[in-house]
Parts: sequence; structure tokens; C-alpha cells
Amino acid sequence: MKIVGVTACISGVAHTYMAAEVLEKSCKKAGYKISVETQGALGSENQLAASDIADADVAVIIADINIEGAERFSQTRVVRCSITHFLRNSAEVLLAIEKIRKAPPNAELIL
Repeated sequence: MKIVGVTACISGVAHTYMAAEVLEKSCKKAGYKISVETQGALGSENQLAASDIADADVAVIIADINIEGAERFSQTRVVRCSITHFLRNSAEVLLAIEKIRKAPPNAELIL
């Protein structure tokens, strides 16, 4: 399964990058291909290409703020949650990814 993710926190420093690291490790451990864009204090890093988003089975948005370019995910299955929720319950997010995988392309699941 191909996953794309975006992480962003209010200050754009530690939690943005911690969440990205946990998401990458969790998805790789589950056997998923993952690309993560971080929207932090330094701006957007590892920005997702339109083709990456189009090819993804699921997008995971882990953010405490509105992300830049949210409209890019309008035709993608999306799992959303706060950074705090994700860092405390990453296994729940992985279950949500599996659950939404079979949903219509514009489905959204908020945790």
C-alpha cells in the first residue's frame, strides 16, 4: 500500500518532525511505502508531488494547524488526527489506514 503524509504543528519545530519520524517507522514496519511532507518552521520540506498524491492509497494528515495545500488531497482517502493523538495512539492510526483503504476515493476519517 502507498501512503502519503503531512505533519504540522503550531510551532513547526519538534512535534512536526517527531510525528513524521514515527509515521515513517510505523508504516515501514507495517510494509507500506510512505512519503512524508513536513510543514514546519523552515517551511515545507519533502513536498509531495501531485503524482505521489494521485498514486497514494491513503493520505495521513497529522496536524494541529490547517496545512498548506490541503486541496491537493480532495480526491484521496484521508485519515486526520492531531499530533498528540497520533504520538499516543499510532497503532490506532494504522488501523484507520487499513479501514479507509476500501472507502471511496474522497472519504475522510477523523480521529
